Amino acid sequence: MDERAYWLALHRAPGVGSVSFCRLLEKYGSPAALFTAPERLAGLSDGVQHYLRQPDWKAVEQDLKWLEQPDHYLLTLADPGYPPLLREIPDPPPILFVHGDPSLLSLPQLAIVGSRNPSPAGAETAAQFATYLANSGLVISSGLALGIDAAAHEGALAAKAATIAVAGTGLDRVYPARHHALAHAIAESGALVSEFPIGTPPLPQNFPRRNRLISGLSWGILVVEAALQSGSLITARLGAEQGREVFAIPGSIHNPLARGCHHLIREGAKLVEAAQDIWEELGSLAGAIPNLQCQEAPQKIEASTDDLEYQLLLDCLGYDPLPIDLLVERCGLTAEAVSSMLLILELQGRITALPGGRYLRCGKEGQS
Repeated sequence: MDERAYWLALHRAPGVGSVSFCRLLEKYGSPAALFTAPERLAGLSDGVQHYLRQPDWKAVEQDLKWLEQPDHYLLTLADPGYPPLLREIPDPPPILFVHGDPSLLSLPQLAIVGSRNPSPAGAETAAQFATYLANSGLVISSGLALGIDAAAHEGALAAKAATIAVAGTGLDRVYPARHHALAHAIAESGALVSEFPIGTPPLPQNFPRRNRLISGLSWGILVVEAALQSGSLITARLGAEQGREVFAIPGSIHNPLARGCHHLIREGAKLVEAAQDIWEELGSLAGAIPNLQCQEAPQKIEASTDDLEYQLLLDCLGYDPLPIDLLVERCGLTAEAVSSMLLILELQGRITALPGGRYLRCGKEGQS
């Protein structure tokens, strides 16, 4: 029988998680030994013994059928191509399903995670950081979720670079379903990866497990907008426990999506205002990789006389939502001039219009 079938069968055994799977490997050498030598089952629970005598070969066949398709791969802990950084965590997944290029999993990565319901400015920030860091040679990893995750993947794709999406389901399905096109694009130039067998639906208990893979694969985790109860904080905590660098972008004290980042900073995360802040921490690692290079940040262009009024407007706006009447009062310009300038700045992507006639500065200029 295909050796992979024994790995897949043991992976599906009820009551056998990543830690117990690894213990069985250490004790018996290979999954096949458990299925081909029944006398070795002594000491295992009755449920596990029963399953090992009558494994779900039909489900295993489903996994193997998926692996027959182009660009579908299986990595096991015994595989030399298994990502070395992930192998170091306390509970590495015994197998990984990969759709795309499995070699990318061993390259230097930065995880970018955050709220599923970010502000427009937060999503733009995540995309900008992803584009900049991907251009510097880092592989951007995230969880394919709505919001910041999607923005990070899209930012890396915009740089025509590889990105890795770690799924909380089997790779025969995309969750959320609206990210089907995004998942396809990621698989084309990067990789989709999951530890969950084919057919696994989006179960709530699987996403914290998914998060440990996001952090475990990466050198560091960057959190962009996260509430105090956000799953992104779980990823950051797991990353810290795994010895990874944790980065957080601060925000307005009035923004509830900034509170998770502020909590992380108080707990010791590196405060990030620009992508160079990340390179300050990862620089020693980057120096050992020839293809990694901190890119020069775009320089600001000297403002003309007309630009000075736009800069005045931006300075008065700040980074908190502000209604137009208060903005007119602050900057001293006419309401007609402010309205016209706001429209131009919005078209340039430098501010965001919010409900209720309020505006928010994106911080796009010089952000990279």
